[in-house]
Amino acid sequence: MQIQARHYRSGKVVQVKVFGDVVGEVTEVDRSDDGLPWIAPAFLDPQINGYGGTWFSSETITPREVLTALKPHFAFGISRLFPTLITASKEALIAGFTAVRRACDIEPWANELVAGCHLEGPFISPKDGPRGAHAVEHCRPADFDEFLEIQNASGNRIKLVTLAPEVEGAIDFIRQAVQSGLTIAIGHTAANSDQIAAAVEAGASLSTHLGNGAHSVLPRHPNYIWDQLAEPRLKASIIADGFHLPDNVLKAFIAAKGTENIVLTCDASGLAGCDAGKYEIHGVAVQVSDDKRICLAEDSSLLAGSGASTLDCVNHLIKTGISDSADTIDMAGQTAAELMGLKSASLKRGDRADFILFSESQRGGIEIAATVVAGAIRYSRM
Repeated sequence: MQIQARHYRSGKVVQVKVFGDVVGEVTEVDRSDDGLPWIAPAFLDPQINGYGGTWFSSETITPREVLTALKPHFAFGISRLFPTLITASKEALIAGFTAVRRACDIEPWANELVAGCHLEGPFISPKDGPRGAHAVEHCRPADFDEFLEIQNASGNRIKLVTLAPEVEGAIDFIRQAVQSGLTIAIGHTAANSDQIAAAVEAGASLSTHLGNGAHSVLPRHPNYIWDQLAEPRLKASIIADGFHLPDNVLKAFIAAKGTENIVLTCDASGLAGCDAGKYEIHGVAVQVSDDKRICLAEDSSLLAGSGASTLDCVNHLIKTGISDSADTIDMAGQTAAELMGLKSASLKRGDRADFILFSESQRGGIEIAATVVAGAIRYSRM
């Protein structure tokens, strides 16, 4: 494969040659850029809960349903993602991760797309607010032996675990997990300053969707958001869909951490991609709006998950001027890859051949023209 396009950072026309699944050569080309698309690394989202009415956390999910929920993400510029399962019984988590593993065994493209899995819970705070929408009856102490059973069901695909530092056994869990090569994130927590510091000392390196999964009212200071924001050893994932965090908070988080320490995630729920209307989740009525906002049907001020794609979050930051397109694209892919120890896809020789071709949208932001994954075109409208 050989492509000429405008480099997303330099703006110069480059020729990219792909050999197999890696970038073999990138050279500047002396020619007009008229009509050429832009080229940039593809996105990597570490927190996708499902799509189109399918939840990866479902106890009854099948491998075919996993594949159906995965495939649409190529159109959003994603070349790698982490199916995310949230707080549930051990049996339900084993069933869900088993379905993901079998889906990856069935389809090579799914095995390329699933760069890892994310276990968000069940070792989180049971308190209202920090717990978010996770089931309180399944919140429990951190147990590494239980985790190993779940990990075995996933085929050792779990690479990221989100937990609360204050739950029983959490600090020992973090030490064992980090020693085994896992990335540990702090999230859905009501921890105090000492507990957050202890988690970081034990090896935690990320804050999961900072500013969400939190009490609606907090002490002015100290509080666990300030503690995590100020900790230089913690990168932060943020949901930039325009609903989960106000724009001024997005600006403040990015300014405090620096773009090189921000992981952009859509945290898409299983209702992402569904038509506007009312739905029921575990007996609770929710409303999906035309603008992809998902809220409780009885109280529209309370969100009930994310309906955005990773591309939606990228475009929100670009349209609002919170960050430029190049930095936003890197926050949507490169930061997570580096954090998880995954092979780089930064358009350099020897890198994984994961990239997007895109144009600038008249509505602001970018429009995906093609998504290439490990050297294969997985989506194209060119």
